[in-house]
Amino acid sequence: MKQRYRNLIFILGDQLSHSISSLEGADPGRDIILMCEVHEETTYVRHHRKKIVLILSAMRHFAQELRGKGFDVRYIELDDEANSGSFTNELKRAVKETKPERVIVTEPGEFRVSQAMSEWETSFNLPVEIRLDSRFLCSREEFANWAEGRRELRMEFFYRDMRRKTGLLMEGDKPVGGRWNFDAENRKPAKPDLFRPSHLHFPPDGVTRQVMTLIDGRFADHMGEAKGFAFAVTQPDAERAADGFIEHFLPNFGETQDAMLTSDPFLNHSLLSFYINLGLLDPLDICRRAERAYLEGEAPLNAVEGFIRQIIGWREYMRGIYWHFMPDYAARNFFDASRSLPSFFWDGKTKMNCLSTVIGETIQNAYAHHIQRLMITGNFALLAGLDPHAVHQWYLEVYADAFEWVELPNVIGMSQFADGGLLGSKPYAASGAYISRMSDYCETCHYDVRKKTEEGACPFNSLYWDFLDRNSEKLAGNRRLAQPYATWRRMKGEQHKAYRSAARTFLKKLDDAEPV
Repeated sequence: MKQRYRNLIFILGDQLSHSISSLEGADPGRDIILMCEVHEETTYVRHHRKKIVLILSAMRHFAQELRGKGFDVRYIELDDEANSGSFTNELKRAVKETKPERVIVTEPGEFRVSQAMSEWETSFNLPVEIRLDSRFLCSREEFANWAEGRRELRMEFFYRDMRRKTGLLMEGDKPVGGRWNFDAENRKPAKPDLFRPSHLHFPPDGVTRQVMTLIDGRFADHMGEAKGFAFAVTQPDAERAADGFIEHFLPNFGETQDAMLTSDPFLNHSLLSFYINLGLLDPLDICRRAERAYLEGEAPLNAVEGFIRQIIGWREYMRGIYWHFMPDYAARNFFDASRSLPSFFWDGKTKMNCLSTVIGETIQNAYAHHIQRLMITGNFALLAGLDPHAVHQWYLEVYADAFEWVELPNVIGMSQFADGGLLGSKPYAASGAYISRMSDYCETCHYDVRKKTEEGACPFNSLYWDFLDRNSEKLAGNRRLAQPYATWRRMKGEQHKAYRSAARTFLKKLDDAEPV
């Protein structure tokens, strides 16, 4: 075949934005676009079936939109007979068959893909232009410059710089309301509310239904099922979801963002992370729309600030940490934790109602909100000494919005403290009292959260104190844990023995695969 194309533009499955940097300057008459569904990406961990459906359906719809703009799109479906199963091999095949002058791609979100991408130019003997991902406010280089020379890399100070950079919720060089952070006002428990609006659901169209059938047949051993899939898979529908959140849920988002209810897995959360991470929504645009809701009196400052902080604060910060410290960051294990994940992480079958509820919702929805992830499954994994790398893999598998650049530092750093405090100032460890205060899970639990160590006591209570005790050499000097360690020292020796014994008994049941 004679040379026909100027550029071969390779678009990955989480780059589904018409403003993605790889498409800048693209000419439908001279360029070809490659998109591919590959076995390697669907199976490097056992992704939840709804997660795979979301990504593949959104990719297929995006390819249709590009064709509607006149582009020649070479789209390789998962079950294509000639599908080689990997990004590199599909790109190699496309280069051979289309003979472009060069390849253009936006930098990937994951380290392993970046490593493969760095070898393409040599492998193909063709120029490969890797462009910055302009969807992020802070480039990798900018984050490295910010981090250089700092003794502590705390998100709060990074977040303030992002506020200054964007001008969001700023009055000159001062934060609106006189404070950078209104988190203290966002820790109220929630109550069941029959009048709380329902989040939008998007019935699958023909394209999505085809993907659902494919995934249920091919990945029957992965968590969940395609049935009940209701995510948006196009930019217009994602925009509808964003509009619905800002109008109906943002006003009450703040005060209940840390709350948990058995009957309401979504509460006032945005459910937008899926679409932002795929490229269907622009994160800065969403923040500006939230800010406008505050300025027009439609949402209170504590809610809007909390939402914006999650996006330009945590999201950008997690990406910065990921790229600044990879690949070594993934191997960190500060507590030398090594216990295997118990079977209930996959089937939800445990008498601990908080865990069975959150994991059950995860199996059904491929979603749990951030406090459920941090203070229920994450807290339990930390207290029980589960292997942080197995925990990381589980989170990457089961949540539809989980991509390694954001999920790994959230788990290794924030949830499991496996980086020893590089990311967070203290472990997010809590007893059953926290769960009881912030949820209704304890009301119908087999275990009694009011009991400490006796028969029928909530396991989180003994596990919490045992965690502090067995890690005292590493944690006792942490100033944010001064109060709990002072409480531990005031306890009598018999109390120490009772907590250790109760925790040891419970952990042995985990190790012996007994029901708990």
